[in-house]
Order: sequence, then structure tokens, then C-alpha cells
Amino acid sequence: MYDLIGDIHGHATELKALLAKMDYQEVDGLWQHPKRKVIFLGDFVDRGPEQVETVTIARKMVENGQALAVMGNHEFNAVAWATEDPQNPGDYLRPHTDKNRGQHQAFLEQVGEGGEQHRSIIEWFKTLPVYLDLPDFRVVHACWHREQLDAIDKYTDSENRLLPEAWEQTSRKGSEAYDAIETLLKGLEIRLPHGHYFHDKDGNPRYDIRTRWWESERLTYRDLAMVPASEIGKIPHTPIEADVLPGYDGSKPVFVGHYWMSGAPAPLSEHVACLDYSVAGENGGKLCAYRHQGESTLNRNNFVWVERWCSVPGALFTSA
Repeated sequence: MYDLIGDIHGHATELKALLAKMDYQEVDGLWQHPKRKVIFLGDFVDRGPEQVETVTIARKMVENGQALAVMGNHEFNAVAWATEDPQNPGDYLRPHTDKNRGQHQAFLEQVGEGGEQHRSIIEWFKTLPVYLDLPDFRVVHACWHREQLDAIDKYTDSENRLLPEAWEQTSRKGSEAYDAIETLLKGLEIRLPHGHYFHDKDGNPRYDIRTRWWESERLTYRDLAMVPASEIGKIPHTPIEADVLPGYDGSKPVFVGHYWMSGAPAPLSEHVACLDYSVAGENGGKLCAYRHQGESTLNRNNFVWVERWCSVPGALFTSA
């Protein structure tokens, strides 16, 4: 049996509290359970205060058979940041712009950019699979998209890990590999009708919307858009063509992270669950898990979480 854990973003204190709540015990530095294992949904780093410890806990569990893990977009970005561009000496696969450095700076400071610890963690990130398709359920960081899964399979090994040469290919904007990794690790985006746009949280105009890809009914752009609440009125109620969204076949549950959910954790549908409940949010959030018992239809009673309370530094309480 597996306990699936959403995006941690460097909050090791909350991770340890959640593991303890689910009856895992730390023995000689290794968190373990006599009957269950963890599956991490990625995004171990960036934002939080305990990023190295977070990676250390998860890595030790994976390497000792107590957990599995998939890659999040933040692990992908970390590798690309640290990997020189073979076609442009002195540059990197993820450009070292002020914007990109700002998103990654907390990790670089905590790990010691360019040092042995940094190199070791980057090498471990490279071993993380893009997705898992297990007998009872599936796991991917952001979007289960059959067409893009088939595409990325051309660039992965038998364990769904990116091939050494694929890091360059997946970092080249406009390539098949880039489009696949963007969808699987960051979500499905679609272009708004001509003349429509909204502003993101940084005030930048955006012409594409991230979608609720798991929906299967004929819906409008506004119904499916995942945009700031203040911007939703700018998204048209124009119907989306039926073939744009992949939906989900429902053959078995699929677990994702990535989407910064809020409120009481619950399934998105009978067969889709998001486990990212914004533990690194500015106003506090939850570190959330789902305790899978073999069921084919998701049960909201199987969500477990600990909640971070930002108004009191370091304060932590558990719920559910």
C-alpha cells in the first residue's frame, strides 16, 4: 500500500510531521513504515526554508526502498539550470536570467551553488522518472496526457527516466520533447481566442490559460481556466472544441501535484486527485497525502494533511 505526498517545496518540518501522523518512524535517519511506502509527487525544492533536508529525507527513502518519486517541474528546472548548453558554451539549458535566478535563489543559497552537495542532488534529480503507471493507479506531476506521454517515451528509458541526451531536447522550446515535458510537468495550456488575454500574478499579459485538463464535458474557456480570481472575468465563455482537452479515461486513479489547491482536500473527480495544497503559500497551506487502500474510485476520507500556520513562525498543527 502507498501513501502519496504532494509538493513539499522545502518544508521538511511539515514533511516529518505528516510522516509521523501516518505512523512512519525515523530509524537511524530513515523514515519507514512496516507495511506501507510513500510516493512523492515532485517539487521538493524552491521557496521553503529546509530544502536540503527535504531532499535528504526523500532521497534516503527512495534509495532504501521505502519510497518512489516522480520528477516535478522544479526538479527539471534545477537540472536545466545546472547543465551547460552544449550548443552555446557558457550558457545553460535554463537561462540564468534574473527572473529564473529569483525563482531558484533560495535553493542555490541553501545547497551551495556549484558545490559537491549541489552536484549530488542534481544527479539524483536526473534519476527521477517523469511518470509512474502502476497496476492500481498512475502518478505524474501535472497532467496525464496520452499523446504527450507517448511523445516523451521516445526520450526516456525503460523506467521513464529522461535519457542523458534528452535534457537538451526537452529544454529546446518548440520541439516535440519540450512540448511533452511542459504539458506533463506544468499542465496543459491552450491559447485564448484572438484578442483575449489576462494578467498573471506578476502583472504580465498572458494569452494562454492553464486548464482543468481532467474535465470531460463540453465547457467554455472560463469554465476550464486556472487563473487568478481577479482575472477570471477576462476569460471568455466561448465553448472549447471537444478535441482540445484530453479528459481522463478513468481506467484507474491518477494522482498529480502542481496546482496550489486550497480548502479541504478532496478528489477533483472520481479518478483524479491533486495533492498540492500550497504548503509554501504566503498565507499558509497544507502538506497533503492520500492513503491509497487499493480502491479504484477515490475516497475523500483517505486524504491526510498537516497545516502550516504562517502568522506564527514555525507553528504547525495537524488536521484530518
